[in-house]
Amino acid sequence: MSDYVLLTDSSADLTAELVAELGVEVLPLSFTVQGKTYHNYPDNRDMDPKDFYAMLRSGEMATTAAVNVADYTSALEPLLESGKDVLVLAFSSGLSSTYQASVLAAEELREKYPDRKIYTVDTLCASLGQGLLVYLAVQEQRKGRSIEEVRDWAEETKLNLCHQFTVDDLHFLKRGGRISATTAVVGSMLQIKPVLHVDNEGRLINIGKARGRQASLKALVDKMEKTVTEEGRKTVFISHGDCRKDAVTVADMVRERFGTQDIRINFVGPVIGAHSGPGTLALFYLGTER
Repeated sequence: MSDYVLLTDSSADLTAELVAELGVEVLPLSFTVQGKTYHNYPDNRDMDPKDFYAMLRSGEMATTAAVNVADYTSALEPLLESGKDVLVLAFSSGLSSTYQASVLAAEELREKYPDRKIYTVDTLCASLGQGLLVYLAVQEQRKGRSIEEVRDWAEETKLNLCHQFTVDDLHFLKRGGRISATTAVVGSMLQIKPVLHVDNEGRLINIGKARGRQASLKALVDKMEKTVTEEGRKTVFISHGDCRKDAVTVADMVRERFGTQDIRINFVGPVIGAHSGPGTLALFYLGTER
């Protein structure tokens, strides 16, 4: 069996420690704030997420740009040169053109490295939902499965990777065109918190609302109860927009309700956080359907 490596992008929001544990490669995406462009590395070497969210809270605007074909080529080529095949698990095409860039880069490199295998999967996932799919794919790889078998597993499993989340500040969703200005103003006045998910096309969809922050956090766990599988109870990922206390609250609810022991928590990185804002809280698990 040939040697192969999994490559994802930093919108997966994996910690540096988990990246090292899994042995995966991560392509850093970029974001711009205060007129300067930074890269979102798993070890946060360019900017600490707490500093990023402090800037957003102070009124600074952040923008993001999709990775280009050349960036993907630069990440893939050293791996191919070293004799490894590569399976790319990319950020949802419903939210970014990152996946398309990976497809074009792979097409170019297949001609240059005809003996190497390069496969790309549109995860239709985001944040630690994408991260959880990568984590589980590595577990399959460690069972001795071939690159094709893990690729097929990822394709078969991705629509069972459930994304439930809420936000604290509706104005970030308004700015991104996810809700209207009126909804943002009225919702903020009435403390209405949306409950959203990522659908089967990998897009961000509003599926409900709750009155107040604590109710919205409970709503995430209530949604999980309706779809979580036995396998999904084992490992749960939670990401947050600099609101770790709320993430721990949700983790405690999950642990109490489902007996989950393996719960990983990390920041929503700047690439997604620029659009979801401070106070975002997201819950990811394997379920019967999204």
